[in-house]
Amino acid sequence: MKRMGDMLLSPNSGSEIMIGNTAIVRAMLEAGVRVVTSYPGSPTPEIAAAIASLPAEKNPMYFEFSVNEKVATEVAFGASVNGHLSCVFFKSVGINVAADTFVQLSLMELIGGMVIVLGDDPGANSSQNEQDNRHYAHLSYTPILEPSTPSEAYSMFLEASRLSQEMRMPVIVRLSTHVCHAKEKVEFKELIFQVQDNRPKFSLENGPYIPITAEALKMKRRALKKLEEFRKTTEKSCLNSVIEGSDKSRGVITAGAPFLSLQDVLSLSDKRPDILKLGIVHPLSEREVVDFLSSHEEVKVLEELDNVIEKEVKAIAYDHKLNTRITGKQDIEDWIGEYTPDKVREVLSRIWPDVVSPPGVETEPIELAPRPAQMCPGCGHRSAFYAIKKVLHASDISVADIGCHTLGYLEPYRVGQVLLCMGAFKRNCFWPFIIQ
Repeated sequence: MKRMGDMLLSPNSGSEIMIGNTAIVRAMLEAGVRVVTSYPGSPTPEIAAAIASLPAEKNPMYFEFSVNEKVATEVAFGASVNGHLSCVFFKSVGINVAADTFVQLSLMELIGGMVIVLGDDPGANSSQNEQDNRHYAHLSYTPILEPSTPSEAYSMFLEASRLSQEMRMPVIVRLSTHVCHAKEKVEFKELIFQVQDNRPKFSLENGPYIPITAEALKMKRRALKKLEEFRKTTEKSCLNSVIEGSDKSRGVITAGAPFLSLQDVLSLSDKRPDILKLGIVHPLSEREVVDFLSSHEEVKVLEELDNVIEKEVKAIAYDHKLNTRITGKQDIEDWIGEYTPDKVREVLSRIWPDVVSPPGVETEPIELAPRPAQMCPGCGHRSAFYAIKKVLHASDISVADIGCHTLGYLEPYRVGQVLLCMGAFKRNCFWPFIIQ
């Protein structure tokens, strides 16, 4: 029987079937990551499970679950400015906790390199919202690589590590729930361990590292120059690709998991538009976008959550005086939920019914009995909620917390009537009203 840790530490090149989160760990080992930090949360916790499977005596990486995402980001930052390649990973809303630190990273000279693996959650499968964290990248001048498959998660992490070390800047690898948990045969390279050098390499000469007024604007200017250099370095990158179709008048610009749904939907169409698949979603390769727009009469921008790419593509088209008809989100539902094949079919059929027929109902829907989520047998929350329920008065307002704790809202516990974020129950805003 294969053990995950042995497989991840195999020195030989080869292939293994693995989920995206596990592929990330193999890439960490090959890239030479020295410090990994996190605060647990879906869809990324399997990264930690894969790291935990590595025998301690053979594991070249230091790993910790920090007390929160902010601390995790700062520990990884400390390793990077000390000359060691680092990685921090967390779920979508985790970046809100880390934001105070995260937005400063691009201002610093990260001499060791630092990769942020961010697990976004379209559909809010395990989060209290489905926020689009590409906005944070724009806010902080941080590049994003976005894989569609476990294989791409592996290769893009390696590329993100290389670029981050070379340019001394943070790089985000943005995963979504389906990419984190999808399974695929991943081809990986040889694993060659480097001799570890634990000597501190921090030097003020690489700074400044204190963004006071006299320095902050210089640091911002440097961050913007790096972002533009990143754009130029990655122009015509193999991470972006054009998949040619049979209909040369129309094209689709997409990225991430929606690309796979698009491929599925178009598999039986005889009018397949060309596809510009973006692996680098920020900053966009302006030259590739212009070339693609210039060679098509109509282009659809297909993206989950917010219209981030759409706005940039339209701005590029305006600046270059292009007449291509560009269609983005048209309906409020286009902003909500995962872009599964069914949803992509519905979105495309609205504008190109001759390419993709509207979804049809071939059979009567099967009525399934309701199956509300429940806590696992033996979960400590069960007894805790039972005890809490005993002491609550009917008029009391209790505040919930995120994670499995939130299931207390459901039957049979009915504990927690309002929820904002992690730790909100400790800052109960209803306290004047629950004093007896």
